Amino acid sequence: MNILITAGPTREYLDPVRYLSNESSGKMGFAFAEAAHALGADVTLIAGPVDLATPKGATRIDVTSSDEMYRAVMNHARRADIIVMAAAVADAKPARRSKTKLKKPLKPLKLVPTRDILAELGKKKRDEQLLVGFALETTKLIANAQKKLKKKNCDWIVANSAQALGADASKATLIPKHGKQIALPKLHKHDLAVVMLSHVFA
Repeated sequence: MNILITAGPTREYLDPVRYLSNESSGKMGFAFAEAAHALGADVTLIAGPVDLATPKGATRIDVTSSDEMYRAVMNHARRADIIVMAAAVADAKPARRSKTKLKKPLKPLKLVPTRDILAELGKKKRDEQLLVGFALETTKLIANAQKKLKKKNCDWIVANSAQALGADASKATLIPKHGKQIALPKLHKHDLAVVMLSHVFA
C-alpha cells in the first residue's frame, strides 16, 4: 500500500522577507504519516515549512509554496493507492513577487488564486485510488464539508474546526462519499489518524 500525504502550510512570498501563510502546524499530516507507517504502508510525506521531525519510515519531501506543493504532489500521485491531503494550501498568492524588499508607501496587494490541488487530484484519480480531503471551517462545518466532498470528487472528507490548528489533540467528523458520517471524539492527533485510517482502509 502506497500512501501520499501532504502536511503543513504553504508560504506565498510577496518579496524576499514577507509572505502570506496560515496557522497550520503540520501535526495532523505528520500523525497520518506515523499511523500509515505503523499500519504497514509505504509513506511519502510532502511537507510545507514546519518544525517537525520526519516520521519513522516516511520519505519526506520539503516544499515551501503552493506551486512547489502542486508539482511534488502531481509527481507522486500516480503511484499512490491513497492520497491524504492534510496540508493547508494557501488559497491565494501575490500576483507578482518583488525581487527586492517592498518599501513604504506600499501599494494595494493584488492576489490571484493558487492551483486547486485537491480538485485536480479529484479529476485525475483512478477508480481504485482513494482521495481523502480536509475541510477546516468556522461556520456550517458539516454542510460545507459535504459540499467540498462532492465538488472535489473525494472519497472521504475530514471535517474539523479552527480549534484543531496547532493543537496536539482535536476532534473531527469523517464523511464518506457513500455511507454515514462518523463523529470522532477529541483524541491525540496520532490516535485520531489511526482511527481515521482504519475506516479508510476498511
